Amino acid sequence: MRIERKERAEATILHADLDSFYASVEQRDNPELRGRPVLVGGGVVLAASYEAKAYGVRTPMSGREARALCPGAVEVPARFDAYMDASRAVFEIFHDITPVVEGISVDEAFLDVGGLRRIAGSPVEIAARLRARVATEVGLPITVGIARTKFLAKVASAVGKPDGLLEVPARTELDFLHPLPVRRLWGVGAVTEAKLADAGIRSVGDLASFGEHGLTNLLGRGSGRHLYALSMARDPRRVETGRRRRSIGSQRALGRRPKSEADLEATLVAIVERLGKRLRGAERLCRTVVLRLRFDDFARATRSRSFLEPTDRTDVIMAVARGLLDDAMPLIRDRGCTLIGLSLTNLDDHDNIQLALPFEADHGAELDIAMDQLRDRFGRDAVTRAVLVGRHHGDDAPMLPD
Repeated sequence: MRIERKERAEATILHADLDSFYASVEQRDNPELRGRPVLVGGGVVLAASYEAKAYGVRTPMSGREARALCPGAVEVPARFDAYMDASRAVFEIFHDITPVVEGISVDEAFLDVGGLRRIAGSPVEIAARLRARVATEVGLPITVGIARTKFLAKVASAVGKPDGLLEVPARTELDFLHPLPVRRLWGVGAVTEAKLADAGIRSVGDLASFGEHGLTNLLGRGSGRHLYALSMARDPRRVETGRRRRSIGSQRALGRRPKSEADLEATLVAIVERLGKRLRGAERLCRTVVLRLRFDDFARATRSRSFLEPTDRTDVIMAVARGLLDDAMPLIRDRGCTLIGLSLTNLDDHDNIQLALPFEADHGAELDIAMDQLRDRFGRDAVTRAVLVGRHHGDDAPMLPD
């Protein structure tokens, strides 16, 4: 039996998104940077202030390209501890406003304020107080979009940036959505946007007029139905609390400098080491490893492999990841590599898996636990693999708990 979810009568979903988060923290903490174009990161731009974005700087872009576009930009190193402190302070405000908070990343979240009108005012009034509190208590600008669905709330916050508040009132959704370019829809990247443009589809309204049948013929059944539903402002998803990650991942931007195969393998090893520790710390197991690559021409590729049994063993994940990289190496030699990423997906809780009988002596799991404990007590580099000695692969970007 199909259960229809009742449509909201009022726009009560908020999407709160900190503006140029890393760069805003740097400008907050250093008054000399305020009003100036700021680039966070070294070889690759991790964040850019709106003053730098006005020159065309985007992320992730190489520092060389960013400096060419904006010669007067100030470069500062990333301070991930400061960003996490700011994120925690902002999320405390979110949870003080409503218990229904779904974190998307360290700098954005959905909030459901339905039912709070009598005790806290209208959604617009609540959003205005949220912005004021983040500005006064944390010292950061934040944009809030308000709508009846998560998708439209997120679009509204993107349109309302920087440092704005934008409501899409109930029953005006299509008037707001249809004039926007198709790239505002989730799932429309550069390739899909070009394919739609070839068919004469440039706005969301054009896409809606093209119809679901035409879109499925053009893009395939799944993508066509998904984009048509979004173009008609259909998004039944609720704001969910306590939802665990579906994957754990990390990536490293490598820049356009020449890199040896040993450099690439060392980067991959460093990523696997950290992901394995995160996986065990979250008491999860993974079934699939996904390797993500970006080439010198900015094209991307993915390779994946699944296990017969779920695992949290670093050595098992490492063997599969190295195999994926070896398989992709001919392509890398031909096209170069500017980014390596790895995701552990198809996660399950550790307690949900039936343990196998130990027919053979194997101390790999105990070794992982011992190394995790040493790193927790003495630091990440207290014990490491020989291939990583003398190499620095950067710090992990701040993230929500696993």
